[in-house]
Amino acid sequence: MIRIAGINLPDHKKADIALTYIYGIGRTTARKIVSDAGGDPDMKLKDIAEREMNKVRDVIERSMVIEGDLRREIQQHIKSLKEINCYRGSRHKAGLPARGQRTKTNARTKRGKRVTMGSGRRKVTKT
Repeated sequence: MIRIAGINLPDHKKADIALTYIYGIGRTTARKIVSDAGGDPDMKLKDIAEREMNKVRDVIERSMVIEGDLRREIQQHIKSLKEINCYRGSRHKAGLPARGQRTKTNARTKRGKRVTMGSGRRKVTKT
């Protein structure tokens, strides 16, 4: 098992897929990293030479913000949005979607489970 940036990467997956286990690296970036290091993105991680894996490590450490540093940076950005009282910051404070999604009918994951009124018609009772 190969370890990069404190993350154990699975050996049996392709190199570009395995690198996506690292927070901050997606498919496109992973393909670019592997090809820059001189490897084939479609090779399994266990088949890549140690020399190429060291190049991958160097590329990631030298040019990318990943894992804890990236999470910290994102939290700092959100904190600054809240401090300047902009619209996005107020949405983060209220726990609502911040990117323009509708909230009248959707946004269940952000707003939680709500009980609706129903049809509004009264039930007819027989007397």
